[in-house]
Amino acid sequence: MMKTISDIKTAFQNELSEVYTKSETEELFSIFCIHFLGLNKIESRYNINKVLSDTDSKKFIEAISELKTGKPFQQIVGETDFYGIKFFMNEHVLIPRPETEELLELAIGKIQEKTNKGQHLKILDIGTGSGIIPIVLKKYFPEAEVSAIDISENALAIARRNADFHKAEINFIQKDYLDENPDEVYDIIISNPPYIGIEENIEIEDSVKGFEPNIALFSPTSDALIFYRKIADDSLHYLSEKGMVFLEINQKLGKETLELFHDFSEAALLKDISGNDRMIFVRK
Repeated sequence: MMKTISDIKTAFQNELSEVYTKSETEELFSIFCIHFLGLNKIESRYNINKVLSDTDSKKFIEAISELKTGKPFQQIVGETDFYGIKFFMNEHVLIPRPETEELLELAIGKIQEKTNKGQHLKILDIGTGSGIIPIVLKKYFPEAEVSAIDISENALAIARRNADFHKAEINFIQKDYLDENPDEVYDIIISNPPYIGIEENIEIEDSVKGFEPNIALFSPTSDALIFYRKIADDSLHYLSEKGMVFLEINQKLGKETLELFHDFSEAALLKDISGNDRMIFVRK
């Protein structure tokens, strides 16, 4: 039986009602209309009686089946928007959150105070995942030399694809940061490392643990601050004078994380838009 856009919209509402709210379902329907049909919200409303091909109908039905399992829509469509830019996504990388956009806003503002174009700056992103942080920074500071580390070669494959897509020259490095020291001195160190403690596992939604890489979510040891301890130590030795550090952190461990940077000239614990302790800014 041929299906119209209206039929598909009804299927979204009926099939996903136990997983998503009505507004979430409507937003998901719009996202897939854009991805599969190239129709935005207004266009899909005007074309509500448009008959879909069997191929397009099948795409929507398969998407509904995947959404019912809790799979994030970003992984289904294979991309997401972050900082107003398109990035490719898959199961090997974390889906970026709004808090990371706030971290980038902070970093971009502070770096612009130092230099408009990032001349001669060396920037290091630790735990880059899909490469969103270094790519955005390279777009804002094209003259900066930007490097990014990740332990996962699968994640770096997506990061390189994103960098190629955006024509951003990034030096991607595959290594276990916890076991190795940086290769040189940097002016900017930025990171959103794994910061969820093992004991917090039960608090994390199954839709996150089941579909996003746990290696990027959870600390590899019982010490939830293990990455921050090493970043603090490395920043003493591999951060240039007056260099800056920008970190996204576990909101439950704000004061403990800040204390790791007591040897620096400036260290501040900053809140996100929701009022949670979410970022650390450090200046050497």
